[in-house]
Amino acid sequence: MAMTEAVRGILDGYESDCPGTKANLARMLMAGRLGGSGKLLILPVDQGFEHGPGRSFAGNPDAYDPHYHFRLAVDAGLSAFAAPLGLLEAGAGTFAGAIPLILKLNSANSLARDRLAATQALTGSVDDALRLGCAAIGFTLYPGSDSAYAMVEALRPLAAAAKARGLAVVVWAYPRGGALSTGGETALDVVAYGAHMACLLGAHIVKVKLPSAAFEQAEARKAYETAGVDVSTIAKRVAVVVQSCFNGRRIVVFSGGAAKDDLGPLYDEVRAIRDGGGNGSIIGRNSFQRPRTQALEMLGTIVDILAGRA
Repeated sequence: MAMTEAVRGILDGYESDCPGTKANLARMLMAGRLGGSGKLLILPVDQGFEHGPGRSFAGNPDAYDPHYHFRLAVDAGLSAFAAPLGLLEAGAGTFAGAIPLILKLNSANSLARDRLAATQALTGSVDDALRLGCAAIGFTLYPGSDSAYAMVEALRPLAAAAKARGLAVVVWAYPRGGALSTGGETALDVVAYGAHMACLLGAHIVKVKLPSAAFEQAEARKAYETAGVDVSTIAKRVAVVVQSCFNGRRIVVFSGGAAKDDLGPLYDEVRAIRDGGGNGSIIGRNSFQRPRTQALEMLGTIVDILAGRA
C-alpha cells in the first residue's frame, strides 16, 4: 500500500527523527484495516502483569495463551500489538512480520502498595525490542507520583536509545500518586498536563485515559474558564488533550478502560475520540476478556467508527 497523504502529514510533525523511526511510525499507521487513514487501533496486553492472571484472563481462559492475543490482533486487522517482554517472546517467531509490535519496557503489579510514590520496574530493554522486531518501545509514566522524577529520568535514556536505533517511543501518561485525588487522575487539566509532559519527553505516541469534565487544579480551571474553553462533551475534552500534544503534532490514543458488558457507551467514546481529533484507541480488557467472536465483532465496529463509516 502506497503511503497516504494523511500519514505523510502526521510524519511531517516529527522533524528531528531519523528515517528508521519514521518508517516504524509508518509501519503502524499503514498496518491493518485502518492503514493509511491516520487512525490507530492497538491491542495492549500488559494487564497480566498489572492486575494478575486471574483478574485478566479467568473469564476467557483462551487468553492465557500468548498466541491468542497475537491472532486476535492480526485477525482483527489492528495497527499494533503491545505487551511486556515474556508475552512477546512467546509468539514473536510464529507471528514475525504479521503485525507491528510495541515492547512495554516497564510494568507495575497490584501487589505493591506504595500509592503515593507509584512507580514501575524496568522489565525489558531497547535491545530486546530490536531482537523481537518491534516497531516501538512503550513506557508508563505516572505524572503526579512522588516517584515521577525518577520515572522521567528512567525514560530519557531509553527514548534516546530507541530513537538512535530507529524505533518509535510510546508513552502511557497515567497521572496518579502524590497529592492527586482518585478523581483527579482523569480530570481534564491533569490528563492534558500528563499528555503534554509525555510530548516534552520525546514521545511519538501518547496514550492517555479519557478525561472527565472535572478539574484538579484551581489555577488550571481558572485558565480554561477565562479562555472560554468548552469542555462540555467528551469530544471537546479530547480536543483539549490533542491540542496539549503540540497542537496535534503528536499522535494521541485513548484507552478503553475496564471491560464493559454494554458496548454502546464504549462506541460512543470512540466516536468522541474521532470527533475530537484523537488518533484512535488502545483497547485491551474490552478485547481479550470477551469471547473471540465477540471481540472480533467489537473491534470491527470500532474500526468502522474510527474510519468514519459508523
